[in-house]
Amino acid sequence: MSEQLRATPAAAALGAFIENTSLLNVVESDAAYHALRQKILQYGVVFIREQDQDAALYGAFAERFGLVLDHPAYATVPDAPNVQILESTPANPSKIEVWHSDMTFMSEPPSFTLLQGQIIPSVGGDTLWACAAASYANLSDPLQRLCDGLTAVHDFRHGFRESLAEPGGSERLADAIAENPPIEHPLVRTHPESGAKSLYVNALFTTRIPQLTHKESEALLSFLFRHIVTEEHTVRLQWQPGTVAIWDNRSVQHKPVNDFHPQHRRMHRVTICGDRPA
Repeated sequence: MSEQLRATPAAAALGAFIENTSLLNVVESDAAYHALRQKILQYGVVFIREQDQDAALYGAFAERFGLVLDHPAYATVPDAPNVQILESTPANPSKIEVWHSDMTFMSEPPSFTLLQGQIIPSVGGDTLWACAAASYANLSDPLQRLCDGLTAVHDFRHGFRESLAEPGGSERLADAIAENPPIEHPLVRTHPESGAKSLYVNALFTTRIPQLTHKESEALLSFLFRHIVTEEHTVRLQWQPGTVAIWDNRSVQHKPVNDFHPQHRRMHRVTICGDRPA
């Protein structure tokens, strides 16, 4: 296959469909991997349709992007232990429907996230992404300067409070709680590869801005949460079985749309180790 990937933009702020590569091609070709990585950095999130749904191949594809990061709250595929299962069924519907970047409660959150559709509802179950770099660029200069000097606290407990409230939830997640105490990150993150600045707060895991009073923190975070995900900063994907989405978790947020109950939805996810936000 050609190393010159064809990318069709999906929205103005971020997102593109990649038309002429495959999981196997990227696994086997350094040139194909580097070309795809550049498209992800350029567009924030890319989508590749009609890919092989074999979990082992998908896991090998994901490993091209770096060391795979485990997640304490999700089961994995038995014959592909680096691939996490995100599943919603009538008996156990999905609980998370909040804009977020993955695992920002860690000292070194993931760099990239990969998601593949396995079982897709006939209607609903889309995912949205938002460009946190565009949202920073679209702030006024005075507000940019204010945000540049602040930090924000990210908390595992806050993001998994519904799971913790379930019977046995605290016991099941006790190790994860102990390993992930609340942590501060810069409110504005500088991308380690592009140098672009992004707002680095999200409604799922960010709890407060310690430099501000409680009311000031609450007001600024509420504004930023809304501002990051305004329509002009977003793109939306309608999933198909086999579709793969790959995004830069350092500068992009996402949100599943849980409008498909009681239909079955099963996704395969991999997160890639990152570095400490700066």
